Amino acid sequence: MATRQYSTIARLLREDPNASSELVAKLTDDSLLELAAAIREESTRRARACGDQDAILEAAFERGFARDGLGVLPWIETPFVICPGGLVAKNRANHRCQFVSADDTWVWESAALIREDKRSLAGTDEGFRAIALLPITEGMALDVVRARMRQGQHAVERVTSLVVRKGRLIEVERREVSARGAR
Repeated sequence: MATRQYSTIARLLREDPNASSELVAKLTDDSLLELAAAIREESTRRARACGDQDAILEAAFERGFARDGLGVLPWIETPFVICPGGLVAKNRANHRCQFVSADDTWVWESAALIREDKRSLAGTDEGFRAIALLPITEGMALDVVRARMRQGQHAVERVTSLVVRKGRLIEVERREVSARGAR
């Protein structure tokens, strides 16, 4: 099989990012699906191979948690979407927690998960903190779910929804959930 030459197409896409829109508009539906899958796989491959994950995780544990001990909103640090989560408890029947779902799947169950590190809380509170690394994938939808358990009853308090658009995380919705809301 002859070696394929992609340098002209690659140069055009580097020089004129709008050319990518023109290119995909001319593709068949099947070709478009193949291209989308190839881009997602390449993004994941590069993220897995890139950088010092240990150093990125260490810095994320320093920056990723608010005074209340729960995670801040996810952020992008190329080539990763960094998703903090955790649980803080005074006892087994009462806790506060915040976790992230990516495309309707908890990050720790996501097929896109590159790595997750979990650390126990130091001090008198029980619980843990976790940082998950995901690849930056255009259109990935994240929901940050904050909840509380009181006397064994779990209740969602707030959901913040974000989406990856052109390599940035954009908040699309934030909703407070009443005590009568989903449990």
